[in-house]
Amino acid sequence: MAIARYPSLVIDCPDPGALAEFYGALLDWKVDASADWAEIRADYGQCISFQKVEGYAPPAWPSQEKPPQMHLDVIVDDLDSAEAAVLELGATKHEHQPGTSFRVFLDPAGHPFCLCVS
Repeated sequence: MAIARYPSLVIDCPDPGALAEFYGALLDWKVDASADWAEIRADYGQCISFQKVEGYAPPAWPSQEKPPQMHLDVIVDDLDSAEAAVLELGATKHEHQPGTSFRVFLDPAGHPFCLCVS
């Protein structure tokens, strides 16, 4: 028996509004932002939130010196067109690419995320 309808992920960052705009555009979800908190929400209710952290330091992936603690895998139909789109949104392609069915990027706050084909 499920206790909750769906999970909500909260991501630490230096600028919640900017990171919400990035992921809102990536996923085509509605953005709601204030100075210290922002969220994006899908039409069906799924939510990802972003909270401001003073002195935020991004993870140093793939090193475990400052581990990422989480990352998103975004399923796409075409890696090349999805790559172009996330770069246009402000992502950075990471130099370390350990696979062929996915690509690793850093969001504007330095969190790693992957574009994956199924």
